Amino acid sequence: MTISTRGAGQAPAVLVLEDGRSFRGRAYGAVGETFGEAVFNTGMTGYQETLTDPSYHRQVVVMTAPHVGNTGVNDEDDESAKIWVAGYVVRDPARIPSNWRSQRSLDDELAQQGVVGISGIDTRALTRHLRERGAMRVGIFSGEALADEATLLERVKQAPQMKGADLSAEVATKETYVVPAIGEKRFTVAAIDLGIKGMTPALMAERGIEVHVMPATATAEDLYAVSPDGVFLSNGPGDPATVDLTVIKEVLGRKTPLFGICFGNQILGRALGFGTYKLKYGHRGINQPVQDRTTGKVEVTAHNHGFAVDAPLDKVSDTPYGRAEVSHVCLNDNVVEGLHLLDQPAFSVQYHPEAAAGPHDAAYLFDRFVSLMEGQRA
Repeated sequence: MTISTRGAGQAPAVLVLEDGRSFRGRAYGAVGETFGEAVFNTGMTGYQETLTDPSYHRQVVVMTAPHVGNTGVNDEDDESAKIWVAGYVVRDPARIPSNWRSQRSLDDELAQQGVVGISGIDTRALTRHLRERGAMRVGIFSGEALADEATLLERVKQAPQMKGADLSAEVATKETYVVPAIGEKRFTVAAIDLGIKGMTPALMAERGIEVHVMPATATAEDLYAVSPDGVFLSNGPGDPATVDLTVIKEVLGRKTPLFGICFGNQILGRALGFGTYKLKYGHRGINQPVQDRTTGKVEVTAHNHGFAVDAPLDKVSDTPYGRAEVSHVCLNDNVVEGLHLLDQPAFSVQYHPEAAAGPHDAAYLFDRFVSLMEGQRA
């Protein structure tokens, strides 16, 4: 159980990894206990967007940038209605936020929403450990939750693992809502919310798209009831192997223009017959180089994924829905970062072209989606 307490920065806290390594520091945000998968984020900005990204559900995020909270928190930059991270780990939190848009401190926001964190630890050493050993379960304990580390370690080992976790329905909207087109309405898109970020329908709305954001449990009948010009598969948390592919296969069978981001890329890959696998420590940050193989252009991109599609990089693959190829690849480790169908209008990317904090190199992908819908209509 988490006990939310303000002004707890001097309370002792400990972070315990499932392999037994621990780090002692001070409470940051709420005081209590929390469990999740320990992952690290290499972004130097955009911490508010990270915290409110539903894809981070059940993950304890370690920030590699040493200074966090400098610009405080405002009411405009949230990507959803709440903070989704299970816990937050920083080295040197800002003592006083300083920004003309700041409305409150990050520490206060974490405490108010009951997010347990820890500060004052060597996040560089923790990140290097996770790079060597891989993402793993973790617990953060402070206040009355503190106990001997052997006891805490046993509690961490009892926490659920990310592999096999079906989490989309936990973060998705329960009811369909509509984001209207800005200016003249050109298209209608049915978006399946698997953990969608607020910037995604906003960028589509800027392009004249009326977006119907539907629950993760939406059926094909629900999608086609709005007569969509295209279907969108959002980002989201969990293991893509847990997702029912019936609706996606129906969309592909009808040859409706389809665009998927992140989790949407993974489930499109599975619908095409490719496998998915868990990365050792994932890609999380706003500085990952990706090559668009269709143009040769290299983009600096924002990422948040712990799973990837297992598709061949060196050939075109035959699928039940025509030929498919890998369209984008990460230049750091050759992980598949995008898929493209050659015989019908469907594509996806593993990274986040909608990243509000930047970079914005990949925003053109929303224009590519518009082009697919224009071509289908013609």
